Amino acid sequence: MPAGKKTIWDTFLSPIFRFLIDEDKLRRYAQSINWEKECDRLRRHDVIIPSYYSSQNFHGIEGGYLNCIAAISYDSITEYVTPPNETWVRQTLINAVKVQPRRILDLGCGTGSTTIMLKQAFPQADVIGLDLSPYMLVRAEDKAKTAGLDITWRQGNAEKTSFPDASFDLITAALLFHETPVAVSQAILQECSRLLVTGGQVLILDGSQKSLRQLEWLNKIFEEPYIHEYAADSVDAWMGAAGFDRVSTEDVWWIHQLTSGVKPISATDRTVNVKDRQYLPAIDNNNLEGLESPVLA
Repeated sequence: MPAGKKTIWDTFLSPIFRFLIDEDKLRRYAQSINWEKECDRLRRHDVIIPSYYSSQNFHGIEGGYLNCIAAISYDSITEYVTPPNETWVRQTLINAVKVQPRRILDLGCGTGSTTIMLKQAFPQADVIGLDLSPYMLVRAEDKAKTAGLDITWRQGNAEKTSFPDASFDLITAALLFHETPVAVSQAILQECSRLLVTGGQVLILDGSQKSLRQLEWLNKIFEEPYIHEYAADSVDAWMGAAGFDRVSTEDVWWIHQLTSGVKPISATDRTVNVKDRQYLPAIDNNNLEGLESPVLA
């Protein structure tokens, strides 16, 4: 987009959202946190921010998610642009969990809205929220602290997380794939396959690709640089290419979709008696290796 050219967001929607949002409250919240100090605490020196993420504007914010403005305003804006109700839409992901998870990884967790709901739904599970933006993680951590929840927040790239193989029973991603290039989304699902135990589940909640194909104007409004290529492709196909079984996509209202896949259980695993694969609470909360297959409900 040419420098200085205003989008529809700038000229029309931004003033509307400024009317709906309590800017004074957000300003006070912003001033209550030493953002750079808190971000430094969460930054990992081994994480390289990819150019597809750092070089784009998202939602009309210059620099995308790599600033505190995005972290402060994200929840207030998302509340209005996730019809019919943000909590209800995210709850569909929680309701679709078919495993008894002991380790959960929420990719592209942002300010932690879905991550927090996962922890509330599965209080005995170890839950990790992963995001490239330390600013978003600072906001997520603060929300979890207010809710009294013990969640691990980690800066990282969903394409290459550095977690060991077979570390998680459940991996989720909510409203992430429409904000990444198709090749990156495919790489993320390959990483999900590596990270899941056999029988583990992946859940992808995002915009309906079928509906978005009819909404060519959307990128012009919300500055979603990758939404057109996302809409033109198929999460189901990406799941299949990554080796997942039982792939299915269901509509969530008319503008969202939820895709589920399961990492195949090998022939050897199928011979194991079901009672030997029953869910047992994790003993060492810091041990991410050596997990058995979760039990499908």
